[in-house]
Amino acid sequence: MKAVFPGSFDPVTNGHLDIIQRASKIFDQVIVLVMTNTSKQGLFSVAERQALLQETLTAYQNVTVKTAADHLTVQAVNQLQARIIIRGVRNVKDFDFEKDMAILNRKLDNKIETLFLPSSPEFSMISSSYIKEIAYFGGSLRKLVPASVEVALKKRLKINE
Repeated sequence: MKAVFPGSFDPVTNGHLDIIQRASKIFDQVIVLVMTNTSKQGLFSVAERQALLQETLTAYQNVTVKTAADHLTVQAVNQLQARIIIRGVRNVKDFDFEKDMAILNRKLDNKIETLFLPSSPEFSMISSSYIKEIAYFGGSLRKLVPASVEVALKKRLKINE
């Protein structure tokens, strides 16, 4: 069975990787779908985010990275001929938001199901927004993002060690 893990991944975090790794054990194929969040200003382009994810996920044989920058999630999932959307949830606030999105997605296409994977406790406080804030002020990201993402963030934000 094929599943899609959509997100902006701006940038990808160890929390995202935890969800991807766990989903890859459940599904035959996992497609990580880099999308645009119209309510946020992106730090990295869709192509840059895709490249960072591809570099990070080379060890996973059943995981691919694709983009759908100007599509609704359900449109992209249909184009990929999948029926499952994977969403990671860190807390009750995430769950409430994701539950509403799942209901809306089912209204748009009642053949699509959403599977919620709770974050592992060690990643439940990580968000891309927090990562950017920590990076901006020169904090250590070593336990929060892959090394390649830390390098890309420092370069983008012009931070010297």
